This record gives sequence, structure tokens and C-alpha cells, in this order.
Amino acid sequence: MDAVLDMPTRAFIEVTEVWVPEGERLVLASGNYGGLDGFATVSGEQSFAKGEGLPGKAWQEGRPVVLKGFDGSYFKRIDAAKAAGLTSGVAVPIFAGDTLKAVIVVLCADDDMRIGAIEVWHDKDSLLVLDDGYYGAAKHFEWVSQHTHFPHGQGLPGGVWASNTPMLMRDLGSGYRFIRAESAGKAGLTTGLGLPIPVPGDKTYVLTLLSARGTPIARRFELWDARTSKVGSTHGAVLADGICAVEGPLWDEDNQRHVAPWHGPIGRVLGSGLPFVERGAPGLPAGYESVVAIPVYRGAEVAYVVAWYS
Repeated sequence: MDAVLDMPTRAFIEVTEVWVPEGERLVLASGNYGGLDGFATVSGEQSFAKGEGLPGKAWQEGRPVVLKGFDGSYFKRIDAAKAAGLTSGVAVPIFAGDTLKAVIVVLCADDDMRIGAIEVWHDKDSLLVLDDGYYGAAKHFEWVSQHTHFPHGQGLPGGVWASNTPMLMRDLGSGYRFIRAESAGKAGLTTGLGLPIPVPGDKTYVLTLLSARGTPIARRFELWDARTSKVGSTHGAVLADGICAVEGPLWDEDNQRHVAPWHGPIGRVLGSGLPFVERGAPGLPAGYESVVAIPVYRGAEVAYVVAWYS
């Protein structure tokens, strides 16, 4: 158990927020700010109209948005972010059909040690191309990614595109399925999570999060399938895949894990249809301090829940 509690000195993602529509504005529903109490206070006093700030920009454009620098930008909390050492962010809208359910915002700090990737891919001429991404100090991997296109079904983004399901990939530096394996290995990237981001219209977006051992995005990832599972008389979800930095694979065909609506973090997403982000939440696996759980919709229904723990 000591190994589980051996936290990395730096996290790739510093802040994660959930903004939900309330009338004509987005208001803060939940967030994990780590020790950035000043930024948390400022954020709790904010709301965003469509097109305003990073959450409002994702709402207005109806797609994931990457903002690599705050100075001189439409970001509304620049002074507080600067005081907290935050330098970049990614906003991901969560749609059920044409209805906006929430906007997830992740904010990162920049230094020479943080390695990882948060990427947004979109379809163009029958290929997936990089819309934008944040890579920290992984500059060579960023360059490789900018010059890599994925056909339907190839690599992590292409696999998510073809299956329209979330996917986990292990051993990115040596895995033959990961197209950028050589540059990923050199950057120290180990685990990849990809998920489809449904948006209104016919545009395809795929979000990928690539985690490195020294500055991980998370130490545990889970994919829950809510399409067919039932727990008792209510629709629940079954663990379809999962990996933990200490425990290894979490999925066991002979001993499947189920969760019911409103039971624990995953159940809260199933019950509410909204993302759930919290630090110190009850029901977390032993040794973890925070959770991010996101619904993946097919039409108006939650089809999957993707979660990661730190």
C-alpha cells in the first residue's frame, strides 16, 4: 500500500473543473484545485456566458478548445491563474444530442519537467488530424503529433474513431498499436486514454490523454460500459477496462465489477448524467485523493463513463 501512496512530485494537470448551464450562463458545479485555494476562490465567484472565457468558448463553438497561453487571450481569470502558476487549458463540452450538459476544463502549469499530452483530433479528408494539443515539455513528441494523421481504425485516435468507444492503451513506447511509439518512448509516455467527444452536427472529435510516469495525468484509469448492464432493476455499468499503476489490470472476465446509479463517483455520473470531479470524495479506492469521471453519450443516453484517479 505504501507504493500506492507514493505520490508524484508534480501532476500534469493542476486543476479540473465542471461547468454546467444554468439559464444563459455556465456556473461551477465541482472542481479539484489541489492546493490552489486562491484560484479556487476566484473560480467559485465566476460564471460564463456563451462565448465568454474558456468554458464559454467551448460552449459557443460546440467543440473542444485548447488554449496554450492566457496572456492577451479571452481567458477571464488571467491574474488568478498567473498567481497560481497556471499557463494553459483545455475545455471539452459534454453534449447529449444537441443539449449541452457540461463543460470540463483542465488547467496546466508549464515547466521543463512536466511531460504528457492532452490532444484534440478532428476528421479531415477521411483522416484524423491534430486540431491542437498541450504537451508540456514533450516538444519533440508535439512536433511528431502535428505531422501525424490517423486513418480510420489506426492508432489510439483512429481506434476510438472507428469503434466510437473509449479506449485504453498500455506501454505506449513499445506497443505496436501506438503509431507514435518511438517518440512516445523517448518522451516517457506510458498510458493512453482516448474517448469520442460527440458534438452537434457531423464533425468528429477525439480527445486523447497521454500519461507519463514522472508527471502522470493519473495513476488509475477506468472505462465503464453502461449500454447493456443492469444492476437490480436499474441501469448500471460494468467495468470494461481499467489499469492501475500499482495493481495493474483491473478488468477480470470471471469477476466483473458492476456499479449502480448514485453509488460512488461512477454511479453519480450514471444517475445525474453529468461529469463528477472531486478531491477527497467518499467511495474512492484506497490510496487515491481525487477522481474525474466523465459521461460519454450516444444520442441522449450515457453509453460509457470514463474515470481517472490521482
